[in-house]
Amino acid sequence: MDSLEVGDLLEDCLRAARLSTHSTEAERLDFCLCRDSLCAELASLLQDSMEMKWPFVPEKWQYKQSVSADDKTNLSDLISTHLTQLLAVLKASIVAQEAGTALSVVFLVDRFLYWTDESSRLLKITKLLHKHHPDTPVAPQLVIRQARVYLNSGKLQKAEYILSSLINNSGSTGCWVYHSESDRALVQAVSVQVRGMILRTLGLWLEAAELIWASLVGYYALPQPDKKGIGASLCTLANILLSMNEQDFNAFRTSPDIDLSLLGVRSHRLLSAAQAAKMAVVYSQYTSLYVLTNVATQGTCLLSYSFSVECPATQRQSFLLQAREAFSIGLLTKAEGELVTSKQELHTFLKAAYSLTVTHKWLGTPSLVVAKATEACQKALAHFYNYSNAETQDKDSLCGEIMQLIAQVKLLLRVDPFNNSEKGSFIPDSYRNIEDTSVDFTLEGFAKVMQKFQKYHASLCDTTNTNCKGTKEGVTLCITALGTTIGTECATEACKVPPKVEEPQQGGSRSSDGPPPQKSDMCTTLGSTDNLGSSWQNFSLSSSGSPRPRNSGLKGSNAVESEANAHHQSCLTTEADDCKVLQISTENKKRDVSCKIPATSSSNASSDSEKFELIQAGIETLVTEEDWMSDGGVMLQPSVAEGEVQSLSQLAIKTTSSSLSDSFGSQSSHSLSKRGTGQSSKSPGSDGSFFLLETLDTESNDSARDPTHKHPVESLNVDPKMETEVDSIANPHSNLSQFVPAQCETSTESSFEMLGDPRSGHQSSTDSPDLPQVKNPLCFSCLRNSPVAAGVPQSQYVLSQEDYQALLAGVCHACLLKRLHSDETQFKLKTHRSAHNALHLKFSKATGMWTARETCVYIGEPMGIQGKQRTAIWVQFLHQEERLSSYVGKDYLKPKEIQFHLKDVERQMTAQYYVTEFNKSLYDKEVMAQIFFIPSEALLILNGDEIAGCVTVEPFMLGDFVKLTNNTGKKDKSFQATEYGLAFGHFTYLFSDCQEVVVDLQGWVTANGKGLTYLTDPQIHSTKTPKGPSNFADRGLRYFLEEQHGPECNGICQLLKLPRVLRQPHVLPQKL
Repeated sequence: MDSLEVGDLLEDCLRAARLSTHSTEAERLDFCLCRDSLCAELASLLQDSMEMKWPFVPEKWQYKQSVSADDKTNLSDLISTHLTQLLAVLKASIVAQEAGTALSVVFLVDRFLYWTDESSRLLKITKLLHKHHPDTPVAPQLVIRQARVYLNSGKLQKAEYILSSLINNSGSTGCWVYHSESDRALVQAVSVQVRGMILRTLGLWLEAAELIWASLVGYYALPQPDKKGIGASLCTLANILLSMNEQDFNAFRTSPDIDLSLLGVRSHRLLSAAQAAKMAVVYSQYTSLYVLTNVATQGTCLLSYSFSVECPATQRQSFLLQAREAFSIGLLTKAEGELVTSKQELHTFLKAAYSLTVTHKWLGTPSLVVAKATEACQKALAHFYNYSNAETQDKDSLCGEIMQLIAQVKLLLRVDPFNNSEKGSFIPDSYRNIEDTSVDFTLEGFAKVMQKFQKYHASLCDTTNTNCKGTKEGVTLCITALGTTIGTECATEACKVPPKVEEPQQGGSRSSDGPPPQKSDMCTTLGSTDNLGSSWQNFSLSSSGSPRPRNSGLKGSNAVESEANAHHQSCLTTEADDCKVLQISTENKKRDVSCKIPATSSSNASSDSEKFELIQAGIETLVTEEDWMSDGGVMLQPSVAEGEVQSLSQLAIKTTSSSLSDSFGSQSSHSLSKRGTGQSSKSPGSDGSFFLLETLDTESNDSARDPTHKHPVESLNVDPKMETEVDSIANPHSNLSQFVPAQCETSTESSFEMLGDPRSGHQSSTDSPDLPQVKNPLCFSCLRNSPVAAGVPQSQYVLSQEDYQALLAGVCHACLLKRLHSDETQFKLKTHRSAHNALHLKFSKATGMWTARETCVYIGEPMGIQGKQRTAIWVQFLHQEERLSSYVGKDYLKPKEIQFHLKDVERQMTAQYYVTEFNKSLYDKEVMAQIFFIPSEALLILNGDEIAGCVTVEPFMLGDFVKLTNNTGKKDKSFQATEYGLAFGHFTYLFSDCQEVVVDLQGWVTANGKGLTYLTDPQIHSTKTPKGPSNFADRGLRYFLEEQHGPECNGICQLLKLPRVLRQPHVLPQKL
C-alpha cells in the first residue's frame, strides 16, 4: 500500500470520527464482518489490546532471552501486510460506535504509522474518539506518542507535561488498567527516556544522561528485561556522550548513582559512547531501522575518536576501519530497490552514507570516488528536504530517488555483504561476541532512582494543572488524557498575548513569497528576536510534525522580504552600548561574598527608569555590536606578516596526494567581490550561492557609528522614549590592542599553534592575575608548538589537512578566533534551496572548546521573519541532535565577518552554561527549574575546502514568544519566569566573581508565565571583556543590580541564600 492510499484511508477514518452519529444495524453488521475477516494473529493481538494486556505493543523478540526462528519477525511486517484490513476495521468500528475496538486498532497500527510519518492524523482520530467516548481507555503508548510528536514539532513544554504526569502518577492515564506493577515501571521508564531526549535537545547533556540512565535501570529491572527499550536508551546515551563535554562526563561517570561498568572498562567518553551504541546494535539486531540507527551512532563515535587528541596515532587507522564497518552495516539493512517509508530511516540512511564517504576520504580512497559519492549525498539531502515538506502523493517517488542515490554511494564505496549466519538478524557474526556485562537492577532500585526526580515532576504537574481552565472535580491530567477531557480546556501555552492568528485560507492575502499554510488543526505562533535586540516579525505556523512550509517556491534572497501574519506582543526594549568580547575562562564559584554594585560617575539611570512601558516585541538595537566591531572594535588582531595565512595545526594526516578540495567538492560555490572596487571573481563551477566581501574601505558602517543616526522603525510599535542609548564615553578606535583575547598572543607564527607560550616572553594587554595565560589541555593546537608546516594554503579560508585535524579534534576559543578572524573578508548567504558540505561547530563554555564534525547541510527557504540585523531560514543537516526536529538558521542581512557568527554562539552557550549551574542549585533545593537556554551552534559552509559561508543554527521552537527583561533596568513582572530570571542574573553575578550578568531574557513562555521558559539570544554585561554596544560593563552590572534586580532579593534569591546587593560607592567606570 502506498503513502497516498494510506492517507486516503486515514482521512476517511478522521471524517467518520468527526461525525460521531448513532450507528445503524447495517453499520454494526459491517463492523462485525470487518473484524472477523482479520487473520488469527491480528485477531489475537486486537483482543489482547482491548484487554489491556500490555501498555506497549510488544515485539516477539523483545522480552525473550532465547529467540527462536519464529520470533525473529517484526510487528511492522505484520501490520504492513494487513494495513488495509486494519484501517477498514478502524473505520467500521468508528461508524458503529465501537470505541474500544477503534482505539485498540489505533494502538496496534500506531508505531508503524509513526515511522511512516502519519502520526498526526492518527492522533487526531484518537483525540476525537476520546472526546466522544471518555470512559474508553487510551493506551499509554498513544499518550507517549503525543509527547514524541510534540517533541518533534518543537512543543517541548507540552511534551514535558505529558511525560512528567505519567512519571509522577506511576503511569496512570485515564481509565487504563495495569495488570502488574512492572507495567507501570515500564511506562515510567519510557517516559523518563523521552524526557532525556528533550533535555538532549536543549543541550543539557549531564541531566539528559542521568534520565537515560534511569530508563536503563527500569528496562533492565523488569521481570524480563526489555531489549528494545534497552537498545533505544543505549543508543540515546551514546549520542549524549558524543556531545557531552569532559567535565560533564566525569561528573556522570563518577556519580554514585551511575555504574558504567555496564559498558565495560572504557574511560574515554567517545569509546564509552561507541560501546553503548554497539550494545544497542546487538540488543535490536532483528529490526532493520534500529540496527541502522545504532550503527550510525557507533560509527560517528568511532570517527570522532579517531580525530581526538587522546587517540594514539598508531591506532587511528584501526578506528577509521571500525567506523567504516559500522556505516556499511547500516547501509546494508535495506536491499536494492527496497523502499523506505520512514522519515527517520531516510535521514539515518543519508547520514550513514555521508559519514561513510567522509571515513573513506580519511582512509585515502581516491578523491574522484569520494567527490562522486559526496555529490550523490548532497543531491539526496536536497530530495530529503523536499520529502519532509511534500504532500503525501509525492513522497514515494522522492523516497525512491533518495534510495537510488544511496545505492550509488554503496556502489562507489564498494559496500559488500558481510558474514551473517543467523537468518532474520541484520548484524554480522563479528558483532555477536560483544561482552554481556551482568547487571543487578531491581524494580526497588528503579523506584529509588526515580525518587531523585520526583520533586521536579510533581512541581511541573502542579504548575501546569493550575492553568487548565474549567477542570472539573475528579478530572485530572488533561494533557495526559490527550487534551480532550470533557469540560476542560488546557491553557498550558497561554501567555500574555492576544489570541493566536488562525491559519490563513487558500484565498487569503498572504504574500506569494511567504511560507504557505500547512494542513493542521493546531496553530500556534512563533516569534523570535535578534540577539542584539532586533525583532523577528511574528507569523502563524502549524504545529504538525513538520512545521516548515511545504513547496513555497521561494527563490533567492528576495524571499526574505516576504510578509507574514503577525500579532502584537508585549515586550521590552534592548538598549545598546559598546562592543565586548566574551572571554573563555574557568569560572570560580564564589557564593560566599556580598554582591557589590560598581558605581559609575558618568552614567546615571534614566529619569523614568521606574516606569515600565509595554511595547512591541520588536525593538531593534540601533547601534549594534557587529556594526561597531566591523570597523573599530577588533575581537582578535593577530600580528602576521603580510600575506601569511595561518594553519590550524601541524599534525600530518595520511591521505592521498591529491587535494582535499578535489575530493570533497560542493554543489555550490562562491564569488569574491571587493567592496569599493567592484572587482569580483568566481571559483570554477560556482553557482553564486554564497559570496564573500573583502572590505577595502570603511564606508559601510558610518551611519551605525553615528549616535544621532536612527534606523527606521515604522514597522514596529516602538515607544520613542525607549530607543537605544549610545555611550558617548566609548571610543571604538582607542587602544585596539586590548581587544586581543587574554589567552591569545599576537605572533607571526601559525595561529593554531600553542598560544600564550610563557617562553615567548609576550603577554597580552588584557592579562590579569585572575586570567593566567595557560594552555587549554584539551585543545589540539595548544598541545602542539611547532612552526608552520610546508604547504600552507594561500587563502585564509582555505582549510588545510592540518586545519581539518585540529577542528575535528577540538580547539579552544582563542585558537579558533586567531585562525578565522578577519577584518576584511565578510560572508553572506546569497541563495537558498541548495545543499553543501559543512563543518558543524559546537562550543562548550565549561571547557572553552570548539569541536567540529563534517556534515552535509541543506539551506532551505527563508521563514518569512527577520530583524534589522538577521534573517531566519529553514535548515536541515545530517548531524543535528534531533533527526525529526526542524532547525532554524540565522544569517546576517548584511555581509559580516565570521567572528560575529562565532560570537553569537559563544554568548548563548555561555548563558546556557550559567543557567545550567543555576538550575543545579535550584535542584539541590528541590525546586523545579523554570528557565533554559536552547543550544546554538555554527555551520561553516564549505566550497571544496574553502569556507564560503557561516550560519548559526538552533532547534525550532513553537509557542508564545515574550521578553522578560531588557539589557538595562526594565522587566516584565507579569510572568513568574521573570522572578527566576532576576534570581538567575543575581546568581550569575556571584558565580562569575561579580564580573558578569546575563540580561535581555527572551523566549518561549508557557503556562501563562508559570511554566517552563526556553530562552534565546541573550546579552551579557561583563567586566572580563572589552566594553561594547551590548556590553555596558560596569554600568551594565549596576543597571541590573540596582534597577532591574533592585536592592531587595526575591523569593528565589532567598531560597538559594544569595547574598544581598551592597553598594560600592567609589568605583570609577571602566575606560577605554
